[in-house]
Amino acid sequence: MRWLILSLISAFVLFFILGFTGRGKNQTWKLCLKQFFCLIGFAWLLGGMIATVPTGHTGILTTFGRVENTTLEAGMHIKSPFQEVVVIDNRTQKSLLNLSAFSSDIQEVAVIYSINYQIDKSNAQNIYKEIGEKYYEVVMEPRIQVAVKSVISKYTAESLVEKRDTLSDEITDILREELGHYNIKVVNTAIEDLDFSNAFTSAVEAKQVAQQNKLRAEIEQNQKNMEQKAEAERRQIAAEADAAVAKIAAEADKEVLQIQADAAEYAGQKDAAVNNALSESLTDILIDYYTVKQWNGKLPEYYVGGAENVLPILGKLPAETAGTTETAAN
Repeated sequence: MRWLILSLISAFVLFFILGFTGRGKNQTWKLCLKQFFCLIGFAWLLGGMIATVPTGHTGILTTFGRVENTTLEAGMHIKSPFQEVVVIDNRTQKSLLNLSAFSSDIQEVAVIYSINYQIDKSNAQNIYKEIGEKYYEVVMEPRIQVAVKSVISKYTAESLVEKRDTLSDEITDILREELGHYNIKVVNTAIEDLDFSNAFTSAVEAKQVAQQNKLRAEIEQNQKNMEQKAEAERRQIAAEADAAVAKIAAEADKEVLQIQADAAEYAGQKDAAVNNALSESLTDILIDYYTVKQWNGKLPEYYVGGAENVLPILGKLPAETAGTTETAAN
């Protein structure tokens, strides 16, 4: 701002002085061609004192080639006519690299690697002072190549595909530490693609097919084993169930027989008790009483005889029997 004020004052004084013509009493002031040349020179000087920094960029101020310790934000700025402003992009930028590396088992790998980065705008003057405007070519690209190749060389070619995320994280950690010393921030990185030789790719595919076939065979065998085991378990359960049913039935039959035996024993004991009670209660008078009570009033029409004697006959006998009896008596 001081330079602008001094320039305006100087230009106004010079413009006024150049307007005088003549000498002494004949001196007068009027516009002339010299004053217009003065305005042109002032406009040129004023243009050299104004600097514009675009959005997303940082201005680095130099005086006769010497880098100042201040930076300029986006916008218009007033500077000395002897100073220059170098503009550096401070936005997030992306770079894509095609690299060739070797795995731990000496397999060549073609890598497409991407990195997003941006400079620390508060220290942009140090980047310009120590490295220059081509900081990507001078510092970043060589270190990216070294980091990618060193990490890939730790893994076999077959494991690289499976551990792509791990590779990217390891490379990012290395680059953040190294580039941070140069005031360059690593936003993120990614392994876009890994490509191997045709022979290695074919070998990997064949191995994958063999592993899949082996896995399928193991699954089928396990399925069969499971089915056989399940069938054996079902048979064992059925046999145990049948044995349990037979045991229960046998125990039930045993209990039934025991109950029946107990019932028969009880019935026998009951009959014996009844008979004992009856035998103890019977007397000759009671027997005669029941005999008379049961007689229907008729004499029997039969007789009982033996080989040596004849029992008395009560009642009448048939004629044939009577004749026989009389004959036997004679």
